[in-house]
Amino acid sequence: MSTLIETRDLTRILNETVPVTLVKDISLTIGEREFVAVTGPSGSGKSSLLYLLGLLDRPTGGTLTIRDRDTARMDEDERAATRLANIGFVFQFHFLLPEFTARENVEIPMRKLGRLSRGEMRERASDLLAALGLTDHLNKRPDQLSGGQRQRVAVARALANDPPLILADEPTGSLDSKSSEQVFKILETLVREKGKTVVAVTHDLDMASRMDRRLHLIDGRLTSETEDAAVPGEDGSPHD
Repeated sequence: MSTLIETRDLTRILNETVPVTLVKDISLTIGEREFVAVTGPSGSGKSSLLYLLGLLDRPTGGTLTIRDRDTARMDEDERAATRLANIGFVFQFHFLLPEFTARENVEIPMRKLGRLSRGEMRERASDLLAALGLTDHLNKRPDQLSGGQRQRVAVARALANDPPLILADEPTGSLDSKSSEQVFKILETLVREKGKTVVAVTHDLDMASRMDRRLHLIDGRLTSETEDAAVPGEDGSPHD
């Protein structure tokens, strides 16, 4: 299995009056086609780790490589280009732009990357939404969609540039049980059938237990890595 992401002693400290450690000395390797859960109590650094892996934040120590490229050496333009080409994001709250239709929201990452013509972007966005069961909702705006439908649009947007890595921060946290299961199955299919790597922060113990690996954080530190087994000590709270 090829390595997609590797970190060594990855650390993020907020330099405030009293320094706050968000992530401390995390070393891990994530390969292609992996389905990885990130768990831990509230405030344990789960989302902070995800934002570092997604190049949305910069570490204050350690290294992070994506496909053997050292991200520390990248300027902001290189980081943005690497993020657009390699990483798709799904958040707890979909963050769809309310003034745009579902299809237009999915086109946004493609427009930023600039590889496809307008017609090609429109066709790809339509195909992605159709694959997620949203053929009849292409021209609807977010406020015309249910919570589960909005989250599926967010997944389609994450796939817009065909990235190898999907990072999901509590992707089912705001959904009912039926919609949560639909989103989980979509993420699982991306790994099993599409060859994507999915790393998901979650408080849902059932969801985590059905994934390939679990990275468990406490106080910003990686305390355990588990394959196909539950990790004790969750507090079940709804937010990081």
